[in-house]
Amino acid sequence: MAPGVLIVDDSHFMRNLLRQILEGEFDIVGEASNGAEAVKLYKENEPDIVMMDVVMPKCNGIKATAAIKKLDSDAKVVMCTSVGQREKMKLAVKAGADGYVTKPFEEPTVMEALNDVVPA
Repeated sequence: MAPGVLIVDDSHFMRNLLRQILEGEFDIVGEASNGAEAVKLYKENEPDIVMMDVVMPKCNGIKATAAIKKLDSDAKVVMCTSVGQREKMKLAVKAGADGYVTKPFEEPTVMEALNDVVPA
């Protein structure tokens, strides 16, 4: 069975792009447009991996990652960030991020990041 992935990004375009990259290799268990939705969907769906955008309205990816890790210390979260957001990535790692990919997404990079954290 393919690992379940929750896609979190405030951009509908980016969520669709990630869905296209991941379909066939991973089971998309849900999509969220902000961090608050991500935490709610994590509780409901218990995905194997969360693809989490950093900058979002209502609740950013760093806060959402910390909340998910508080719920489940074994949660696997891969952050999605724009080039040049080094400081935000440091905060994301402190919050518990297991990996990251930079936008614009390239399929090999996304797949490598997910395969590095996929639960055994």
